[in-house]
Amino acid sequence: MTMPDAGRSFAEDAPVFVISVAAELAGMHAQTLRQYDRLGLVSPGRTPGGGRRYSPRDVALLREVQRLSQEDGVNLAGIKRIIELESRVEALQTRVAELLDELELAETRRIAAESAVSAAYRRDLVPRTSSSALVVWRPGGHA
Repeated sequence: MTMPDAGRSFAEDAPVFVISVAAELAGMHAQTLRQYDRLGLVSPGRTPGGGRRYSPRDVALLREVQRLSQEDGVNLAGIKRIIELESRVEALQTRVAELLDELELAETRRIAAESAVSAAYRRDLVPRTSSSALVVWRPGGHA
């Protein structure tokens, strides 16, 4: 079997392999890939005619399913749960990275806004001190 040209590169999620090629790359029978698709373990892309197209990521996932099953003795329901949890972790890690970027941007903006406050205005600010004294103020200066 020939692999894609070394000079050509595919996106990790690009559905480029027909089922027979994906099965060979994963070291499985095509019927196993169909079963995994029915069970929702590995869901390949589809052509307009309904044919399965596997991405390099799908092939790697097929290999991981096989490893978990054969080497670790995990049943297919357990493997499905592991895949779902890993997917959720990946999504959460992506969201955390987005939030950290937003936080960094907000901090940069806060620092810029703080720097923009004029020096004269800063002199007018009086630090608040803690005191238990009660001061009564009456307009007109009459005490």
